[in-house]
Amino acid sequence: MSVTPESPTPSMQDLMQQGQAFAQGFMQWMAQQQANMPRATAAAPASPATAGIAAPPWLPPIPAELQQEWLASHARLWQSIASRKQGEVAEPHVKPEPGDRRFDHPAWSESPVFDYLRQAYLLNSSYIKRMAEEAPVPEGLDKNRLRFATRQYVDAMAPSNFAATNPEFVKIALETKGESITRGIQNLIGDLQKGRISMTDETQFEVGRNLAITPGAVVFENEVMQLIQYSPLTDKVAKRPFVMVPPCINKYYILDLQPENSFVRYAVEQGHTVFLVSWRNVKEDQGYLTWDDYIDRGVLVAFKVARDICGTKQVNALGFCVGGTIIASALAVAKARGEDPAASLTLLTTLLDFSDTGEIGYFVDEKAVTDREQTIGQGGILPGRELSSVFSSLRANDLIWQYVVGNYLKGNKPTAFDLLYWNSDSTNLPGPFLAWYLRNLYLENSLRVPGKLTMGTEKAGPVKVDLGSVDMPVFILATREDHIVPWKTSYQNCDLLGGKTTFVLGASGHIAGVINPAVKNKRSYWINNDAEDGASADADAWLTAATEVKGSWWPRWAEWLGGFADGKVAARGRLGNKSYPPSEPAPGRYVKERAD
Repeated sequence: MSVTPESPTPSMQDLMQQGQAFAQGFMQWMAQQQANMPRATAAAPASPATAGIAAPPWLPPIPAELQQEWLASHARLWQSIASRKQGEVAEPHVKPEPGDRRFDHPAWSESPVFDYLRQAYLLNSSYIKRMAEEAPVPEGLDKNRLRFATRQYVDAMAPSNFAATNPEFVKIALETKGESITRGIQNLIGDLQKGRISMTDETQFEVGRNLAITPGAVVFENEVMQLIQYSPLTDKVAKRPFVMVPPCINKYYILDLQPENSFVRYAVEQGHTVFLVSWRNVKEDQGYLTWDDYIDRGVLVAFKVARDICGTKQVNALGFCVGGTIIASALAVAKARGEDPAASLTLLTTLLDFSDTGEIGYFVDEKAVTDREQTIGQGGILPGRELSSVFSSLRANDLIWQYVVGNYLKGNKPTAFDLLYWNSDSTNLPGPFLAWYLRNLYLENSLRVPGKLTMGTEKAGPVKVDLGSVDMPVFILATREDHIVPWKTSYQNCDLLGGKTTFVLGASGHIAGVINPAVKNKRSYWINNDAEDGASADADAWLTAATEVKGSWWPRWAEWLGGFADGKVAARGRLGNKSYPPSEPAPGRYVKERAD
């Protein structure tokens, strides 16, 4: 760009050249994003909206009655715009859904042109969604995929996502004399090089410096995981150690972000000797690892090391998301072998019954699973950025489009947010593990059937598993707005496990509902004391009879876990022992390995 300190104002030619470069880069980014969308969305065009959006090609022709209604709505909208006096800001005829902030800026209402654009888009998108609902497709997976694909299309084609139809882009470009366009292009180029959208200022965070800094040490490692033991923060600790198993599809430090929102630190502060599994961010060399490796060389080894270091027969255990599925499977394996390594179990937003897996399930069918089995099922990895794209598409407006607008159109730098830094720190998955997981759990839902699945490595001894044999007391947390683990599906865990269950329903979603620090005491949760001996008739009946409690669920869980401490002992100041000497300080090197 030909701008000098002596001549700081860009020429029209400069702006046009920048705009062309921006458009080319943006279209390239759009192509990358659509390549990672479900197959049904591949036909969606990637071109700017003008006066709203047309129906996507996979929907049937609009019925005559709905078409007449749509035309009449547009006539009323046009009349409301045409009758507006010059300079008047009128109440919109068509309003966004609650929580939709894409068109909040005053620039959308100041100009009749842009006001019409946003309202026409909202009107059209509403009717397109209705077309999907009225399409002659039976309820079930196909209908849900149709809804999902339609929503993806509608979200992508919003006028706010394109320079030509976003008044904020124009306003900021004029105010900054084109500098916002320059910054937007630089942001776009940087993200294209990284292969992902920047959601936060990544320069502000570093694992081991201001994330995952609870003091501790790695006391064991193998090809699958490192096991971290944390230093005590109380004079007395529970005799029975506490082992945490996070999901392997993300890095563990979602449970240990910063001191004020660290679940790990909170558990240590409650007087527990905490151990945590740090799964390896696998590379091609570990592409052979299986589900059974994660059980025998991961969870069950972690239990053994913690028991050996603390000199106890049992541990208290916690699993989060996929970590909960793995830990429940591992305990069923141990039971089948005549072992009883855990006195209590905590499951956070965990699926054991996969009858309703939410929108993730739209990506899983026989063809998709077979493709994975044939490509990486015998060896190889699923790249972390591919998995991250899938999860982002589930909440495209929040995790894709708001950053397209903010980073590229407005030229802003994302703010620093620890949770979004973690969200961008993706992990690879070994192909055999993933293929088995998709086939046996997501596609065939076999874990819920006693004796149907055989688990365990050949060396340790494979056995048939039964979740009903997992008969220790269980604390189950689901979250009400979870789009990955629907809470009603998680509620079914109460019937699958053999022990006494305590079910708690937290507010918010899959992550924010879990990471709800006690010191901030935000949000709320629901309990139903009448149902604590197991599940009531169904999830809806449970919620109808439940009581809402303001604040964080952490203290209630801490009180529950305290009942399985097996007494108190002097704090274990020494980490590890002669058999398991500390090898490096927490957080260890496994969690620092990046997938990109």
